[in-house]
Amino acid sequence: MKAIHLTKTGHASKSFEIKEVDIPTPSENEVCIKVNSFGINFADVLARQGIYQEAPPLPSILGYDVAGTVHSVGSGVKNYEPGQRVTALTKFGGYAEYACTMQEGVSPIADSLDYGTATALATQACTAYYCMEECATLRAGDRVLIQAAAGGVGSIMVQIAKDKGCIVFGTASSAKQSYLKELGVDYPIDYTQMDFVQEVQKELSDYSGVDFVFDSIGGKTFKKAYRLLTPTGKIIFIGAASQLKNGKSSLITTLALATGFGIFSPIQLVMASKGIIGVNMMRVADHRPHIFKHCLDEVVSLWEQGVIKPLVGKTFAANQIADAHHYIESRQSMGKVVCEW
Repeated sequence: MKAIHLTKTGHASKSFEIKEVDIPTPSENEVCIKVNSFGINFADVLARQGIYQEAPPLPSILGYDVAGTVHSVGSGVKNYEPGQRVTALTKFGGYAEYACTMQEGVSPIADSLDYGTATALATQACTAYYCMEECATLRAGDRVLIQAAAGGVGSIMVQIAKDKGCIVFGTASSAKQSYLKELGVDYPIDYTQMDFVQEVQKELSDYSGVDFVFDSIGGKTFKKAYRLLTPTGKIIFIGAASQLKNGKSSLITTLALATGFGIFSPIQLVMASKGIIGVNMMRVADHRPHIFKHCLDEVVSLWEQGVIKPLVGKTFAANQIADAHHYIESRQSMGKVVCEW
């Protein structure tokens, strides 16, 4: 089979190599998937740049999410069989024609669900669902701020929040404002032209703040968003996109990210009855696989009900992996970026 190996960190055009390797054999609790589509995630870009601590040592095969058909199963797997259409979280190894993963990271999909869209369910939709269902209790009328609302995770968060009757503030760049309106964002905010704090406060002049913030930016943006929280509010942190500036990371941007968060005391949180929650779906899959399985099955169900409709923003051929990474780094992408074999 063909597999895309990350052979060195740095520029995308010089970091990847397609090699022929053996088809992996699933262990007792694993499913081996013949991959049709695999996703590109922000963490992949960080791994390629050598700044993602979770990444396996080089040379390695990146990739968190795939969609395709079951090729083979381990002896302990009873609910899947060869030929079955599935979407799956891979926990690395997804940039390949075949990939193995734990059976809790796999969910069957309908024939009507295309593989590109299915790929978006495994990482982006599961992250959105976990943040909004496991970490928060959203109710009709709640005020919600979603950073990077046009992205793969953010756009699905918008759809879930709107389905629950929430009032949604969403940030994105100028070119993505029309998409935010299509999603149903009540108050689209162009963060390149205006200060999101001022815009939220302007709309909530008679209200003390927002009830929930879902932040994938980090740094100073996180600290500013925290101040918007009403008492009893929560901020759910899922990433640090501000770690990249102009598509690249450096010691300066990393230090700026770290210092930008500010310092939070437990006493401060108690007095205001506010909460800060960090989410890493790899840890959820590792330590509570049954919860991850629940999330994956639920987002497939939400797609079937028409509640969520992941956008595949752009599709590349597998051998265009460097172009796919460049596209993510450009910050132009909307929805899910997919590669196909």
